[in-house]
Amino acid sequence: MSPLWEIEDALYEEGFGVICGVDEAGRGPLAGPVCAAAVILPRGIEIPGLNDSKQLTAKRREELYPIITAKAAACAAAFADVAEIEELNILNATYLAMNRAIAALGVEVGLALIDGNRDAGIEYPSRAIVKGDARCASIAAASIIAKVTRDRYMCSLEEKYPGYGFARHKGYGTKAHYAALRELGPCAEHRLSFLKVLH
Repeated sequence: MSPLWEIEDALYEEGFGVICGVDEAGRGPLAGPVCAAAVILPRGIEIPGLNDSKQLTAKRREELYPIITAKAAACAAAFADVAEIEELNILNATYLAMNRAIAALGVEVGLALIDGNRDAGIEYPSRAIVKGDARCASIAAASIIAKVTRDRYMCSLEEKYPGYGFARHKGYGTKAHYAALRELGPCAEHRLSFLKVLH
């Protein structure tokens, strides 16, 4: 059995029912929503190449996305938009997106495994797993679903807001993005609280 199943297996042995993995993409960018995904995988299923999304190329993530959605018992992604990030702050907006993703599974979850060291804002029974995206199969799957979903959304903004290069940098603070901001100013998808210092 893959080491990615050790944590979930131990929890199933403890008697937990349905376990989902939850992760987010887009906490750090200057623009665009934060996206969270929740995934329930059939216990012990092997998905070759499954790993933390940050360790994978964009091409590999796109290849794994349909495999994960086909093999998952349930899978959902949800956003918190820029207005919600500005109103709630990025941490609380991330929790909001995570809760939405868990709710969208349409399944009663016994335990939600949250990537990271905090789960205070999760409205379901949950446990924070540090580096969970590299240690838990379902969190690794969620990290890929969240990242691909958000990247696709950011690519869709390219036409709506030309000149910013959203399809390339996905809203992150690259040199090209800062240059575009200086030239064009922010658009409706920019998080103004993240732009206090324009380099």
